Amino acid sequence: MANFETIEAESRSRAGKGVARATRRAGKVPAVIYGAKQEPSLIALDPRIVMRELKRGGWRSRLYEITLDGQNVRALMRDVQFHPVTDAPEHVDFQRLASGERVRVGVHVVFLNEGISPGIKRGGVLNVVRHTVEVACDPDNIPEKFEVDLGPLEINDTIRWHNLIGVGDARPVITDRDFVIATIAAPTVSAEQLAEDAAKAAAAAAAPAKGKGGKAAPKAAAAPAAPAKKK
Repeated sequence: MANFETIEAESRSRAGKGVARATRRAGKVPAVIYGAKQEPSLIALDPRIVMRELKRGGWRSRLYEITLDGQNVRALMRDVQFHPVTDAPEHVDFQRLASGERVRVGVHVVFLNEGISPGIKRGGVLNVVRHTVEVACDPDNIPEKFEVDLGPLEINDTIRWHNLIGVGDARPVITDRDFVIATIAAPTVSAEQLAEDAAKAAAAAAAPAKGKGGKAAPKAAAAPAAPAKKK
C-alpha cells in the first residue's frame, strides 16, 4: 500500500481571477480539488508547503491526504501553474481519489541487489529505460514502488513489465507489448579510454630507443662529406 502525505488546506468561498489574486496577496496559493463526480473544492495552501513538495520531485505521482474543514480528502497533484517571471507557484490542481475508480499514476522503479548481479560483476552496465512506469489502478491499492531483483541477471539479460515485483492489480497504460524496463548491457570501451590509449601509443612511438643500461642509443654518425672537386 502507498503512503499518503498529509497537507493542511483552507477553504475558499468563491472562484474567479479576482478572488485568486486576493488569495495570493494574502500570502496563500489558490488551488482546487476536482473529480470523483463531486463538486470542485476551492482551497488555499501555504506556499512553503507547495514549494517543499515541488523541490522533492515526483509530485505528479505522490499521494496526498488534504486536511480540509476537519475532513481528509485523498488526491493526486496533477498540475501547477507558475508565475512567468518569478516561477513562484500561482495555482495547483488536485484530482480527488475515489475508491473503485481507477486512476492513472506513475510508480517509481527500484533496482535491488545490483552489487551481487553476476552480469554487473563481469563489467556489465545497468541501462535503465524506464525509471517510472505509468499504470492504472484503484486508489486504495496504488503501489508505493515497483522492484526489480538484479541478483541473478547476466550480461544481455532484459527486465520487462512481467518481471516487476509488487505490481498487484495495477495495469500498465502500455498494453500492446511486454515493454522493457532495463537491460544489463555488455561492457564497452569509452571514447575517453580509446583516446588515452592512442595518446600513450603515440608517445611510446615518439620516445628515443634505449640502449644497454637504460641509456638512449647513440645517434648514427653522419656520412662523411664528399671531397671537393678540383678546378
